Amino acid sequence: QVQLVESGGGSVQAGGSLRLSCVASGYTASLLYMDMGWFRQAPGKEREGVATIRTAGGSTHYANSAKGRFTISQDNGKNTVHLQMDSLKPEDTAMYYCAATIDIKGKSMTLSPSRYNYWGQGTQVTVSS
Repeated sequence: QVQLVESGGGSVQAGGSLRLSCVASGYTASLLYMDMGWFRQAPGKEREGVATIRTAGGSTHYANSAKGRFTISQDNGKNTVHLQMDSLKPEDTAMYYCAATIDIKGKSMTLSPSRYNYWGQGTQVTVSS
């Protein structure tokens, strides 16, 4: 089992920045080799992947909407993944969720929510124009 707790959401004006953090806890061995991702869901819309990182090696994968503006990183010593969001736009407004999957052996990285087994409670990000 993996538990995830997000923090760092809030309200910001367009063009501003926010940094989200996700702390993972649980079965120690699994924390060393899993994909941790950030997803978001706006009212009336489907949940979509934003960025993901493979904890072993640090490989990353971004949605087109996030490339050049968002950066996902990890702090291995603290089992924490961050999402630095710059140049925020009103369309980035959503509930942001941290998620993780340990079923990654032989599989490429993905932003498909169905591939992720563990989810945090979410943190709200609101960008005003």
